[in-house]
Amino acid sequence: MNFFKTFLASLLAVVVGAFLFFFFGFLLLVGIAGTFSMKTAVEVPSEAILRIDLSEVITDAPSDDPLAGLDLMTLQRTPQLSLFGALRAIEAAQDDDRIRGIYLRMNGGGGVAGTAVLEELREALAAFKSSGKFIVSYNESYSQGQYYLASVADRIYIQPEGGMDWSGLSASVMFYKGLFDKLDLKAEVFRPTACRYKSAVEPYILDRMSDANREQMQELVNSLWGTISGEVARARGIDSVKMQRLTDELAVSLPEDALREGFVDGVIYEDQMRDVFAELGVETGDRDDDTFISLGDYAAMVGPDVSNLGADRVAILYADGQIVDGHGSGDAVYGNSLAAQLRELRGDDAVKAVVVRVNSPGGSALASDVIWREMELLRAEKPVVVSMGSYAASGGYYISCPADVIVADRTTLTGSIGVFGMFLNPIDALKNKLGITLDGVRSNTSAGMGSYTALTPAERASIMRGVDKVYTTFTGHVAEGRNLPVERVLEIAGGRVWSGEDALGIGLVDALGGLKTAIALAVDKAGLTDYRVVEVRETPSGLAAMLTAMNVSVRKLFTRSELETVMGEYEKVREATRLQGILMYTPWKVELQ
Repeated sequence: MNFFKTFLASLLAVVVGAFLFFFFGFLLLVGIAGTFSMKTAVEVPSEAILRIDLSEVITDAPSDDPLAGLDLMTLQRTPQLSLFGALRAIEAAQDDDRIRGIYLRMNGGGGVAGTAVLEELREALAAFKSSGKFIVSYNESYSQGQYYLASVADRIYIQPEGGMDWSGLSASVMFYKGLFDKLDLKAEVFRPTACRYKSAVEPYILDRMSDANREQMQELVNSLWGTISGEVARARGIDSVKMQRLTDELAVSLPEDALREGFVDGVIYEDQMRDVFAELGVETGDRDDDTFISLGDYAAMVGPDVSNLGADRVAILYADGQIVDGHGSGDAVYGNSLAAQLRELRGDDAVKAVVVRVNSPGGSALASDVIWREMELLRAEKPVVVSMGSYAASGGYYISCPADVIVADRTTLTGSIGVFGMFLNPIDALKNKLGITLDGVRSNTSAGMGSYTALTPAERASIMRGVDKVYTTFTGHVAEGRNLPVERVLEIAGGRVWSGEDALGIGLVDALGGLKTAIALAVDKAGLTDYRVVEVRETPSGLAAMLTAMNVSVRKLFTRSELETVMGEYEKVREATRLQGILMYTPWKVELQ
């Protein structure tokens, strides 16, 4: 008896000790995270240069993750700034007499989330340059995305031993059918005949791209690259024929080649940038603080406009991520949660217009329809403008089509008006590979459909009826929202993905531009003169939110450490296979590397 008392007391002590260790460790982590989020007061020097360093990550939407940017291995936080905050800061710097120019320093692995963010930053920088202030860029090496952004600068410099990637745009797909065959996994696909471009299911049933998918992907990369290379050619004074040749021949990969062909203006070390700034009329001090102020620090100083709290408001609401059912927060668009936010904006008399920033590949058809209904109700009472980010396809387009105006970037991926259902049958895999068999009883013929037997013809027909119904509803909503005949919608639907540039020509969007364009249109439609712009954010707080964020971060950390370079493909497969029901989903997006 004494043994058991001692054992139980020791066990209790271990459990309590572990809990206390975790609890105080957690408080320590929160404290450390909090100190990283605290900024010391900074001042703008009398003659300052705004430094846009891409080691600061610029995201499409503000994060609601309290641990965003925090590396749990090193406890170092990567600064993050939302696109709206960055645009607001650049616009303010344009009129700030203390800011003499901008220094683009392309540090880090990119620092920008998506092609649309790059495009909108570039437009903001072009507007800044039109004020007569300078922009210069420097980096050791330039990726294509970095150089696209840098090409807006008056002068571009590169390190003597650096390099440049300028090879064109590609899009590839990894196919898993061979793996599924080896594992005896069978993917059953339900897709309307008309949706031949709906390629989300192809990796699980084919071993190469279908002709339809190859056609749309080729036209898509041609359109996107035409926009990117065309802007660079215009900025650098290079004709299109020469640009094509330089790209095909990889003729600007070395610094001396880039200088000879007019891609850069100088090959120098970074310390020599002092002389460049001196030529532009700014003497840099011994310390960076003497001259430079980071975009993040300057954005924090500018902050949101609170000069007139009683003014009418234009609200920005974010739909960022995969569309899923139910309530929640995080890196997904929860149908009921976003619908509730739309409903709240509809009832807020101070909000005179709403800009919905959509950056989503779609997802659940049901959740998309829940959001669509609230978009319709909101539009009936106040102007609604959709601003499309890097992608607003499939379900992302479904929730966009009710808007009064749709604005897309030229590099936005949109459309994909289509639907599919997919059922993964693991019965043979369990039996042949693991020796596990399934059996059971049921009250009716289709009870427990697909749980321990293959789908019957009647069950397949039932799923297909649901898929066809959603496609009919989807195309009908697009026809009504875009004021197009259904026949015309069917011609441009079929699951086909379009660039924003091409989408304008076929009537899927109304204007090309970014978030600032969308805000201006919303202001105009609401007839506002005295107003302020507010971001609608639902930031989780408290212990539960922190624990959830830490759990997700830790799981990602361990998974990434095991998978390393194939982490991206793992996330794609995991995302696709966890989707249930009838889906409106586009699994890929194009990113400039």
